[in-house]
Amino acid sequence: MTKTYPNAKAYLDALASQGRYTFSTDEFAESAASSRASAYNALARLMQHEQIASPAKGFYVIVPPEYRTLGCLPAEQFIPALLERNSEPYYAGLLTAAQYYGAAHQRPQAFQVVIAQSRKDIHCGNVKVSFIANKQVADVPTRPFNTPRGVLKVSTPEATALDLVAYSDRAGGLDMVATVLSDLADEIDSSELERLSRTVPITRVQRLGFLLDHVDHPRVSDMLQPIVKREARDYTSLAPDRTSHQSTKNKRWKVYVNASVEVDE
Repeated sequence: MTKTYPNAKAYLDALASQGRYTFSTDEFAESAASSRASAYNALARLMQHEQIASPAKGFYVIVPPEYRTLGCLPAEQFIPALLERNSEPYYAGLLTAAQYYGAAHQRPQAFQVVIAQSRKDIHCGNVKVSFIANKQVADVPTRPFNTPRGVLKVSTPEATALDLVAYSDRAGGLDMVATVLSDLADEIDSSELERLSRTVPITRVQRLGFLLDHVDHPRVSDMLQPIVKREARDYTSLAPDRTSHQSTKNKRWKVYVNASVEVDE
């Protein structure tokens, strides 16, 4: 039987004492000693006083005093609970993942999360979460990172590198990707990158190899070269959204170099 509480504050205090900072509309209504309508009114009052926030429909977070100016919990503290409640596979990826490995020159404007299907971005107070769709999300290797509210799944350095190339338009463009790779490469296990590269389109490996050479990390790129030599039958454009007409050719990676890449030192 669900325990009931005399008021909303008692319910929030009980959750916080258990280390929980998220709840659903139904959970709140079931715990209220009053009517369901009264429970909804209580939620509205809590929202008005900025004690809670709602990143998604029917899902709420408790906002501790230290995060009141943010207007929400930080994304890494509620994303696991939001997605795991419906057993949605996910991982923090791209520029957000790079941050966890010390490879981001500046804080991303949005917390980037990879999930199986398209989903609208989240705006909760000053927190923004951007979603990237990847049907193979469950197959991507991750590492667990502890947060004050639980554990966050983050793509491994090797998976992050391949994703940055695959979704360069979502990662600030090729200049940003190269800049991040210049730092991320130190965290990459070249053998694991070689293994993972066999599971993705060869064009992605070609571009990654070129960029790793460009930022002077042959320890990592050399492991990819035999894969490209064996499997890449055609040249691919470094920037897929641009024409490759009259581009120079990089024979080592079979890449049309149709874009200049500058690394931010």
